[in-house]
Amino acid sequence: MTAIRRRWLPRLGAMALTGLLGLYVALVASRAVALMRTGEPVGVALGVAFLVLPVIAIWFVVREWRLAVAGQRMADELAGQGELQVDDLPRSPSGRIDRAAARVAFEDVRREAEANRGDWAAWYRLAFAYDAAGDRKRAREALRRAAGLHRAG
Repeated sequence: MTAIRRRWLPRLGAMALTGLLGLYVALVASRAVALMRTGEPVGVALGVAFLVLPVIAIWFVVREWRLAVAGQRMADELAGQGELQVDDLPRSPSGRIDRAAARVAFEDVRREAEANRGDWAAWYRLAFAYDAAGDRKRAREALRRAAGLHRAG
């Protein structure tokens, strides 16, 4: 697979899924408005309740896209400086990262981030160390912190 295809295929998939979610949100919102226009108390209550769901969905999608764009900007900046970390962790034949090795490597990265709390690059590396170690929740938190520091700096 070419480098261009590897770079754009996931983006196109994410854009397609976002488009489908947008269509779903529009349909739910139109039904919610139709329910509210009935004037019946139950219809209005259901319409308002159904209108809240699209608003929440839009908020989550915007939040995730902003994080994805920020993550790509940070990666591009680090790559431009020659500081983008290479994933050289051992893998199983199926391609899964060896979790024990990831945990060992994680400790060094965690210490670096704790020592440099205001360094977005350290938090960016910590996010990917968390991900390699299998802790996706903390990985996203660290990436959000890196993005916040990157925007502020």
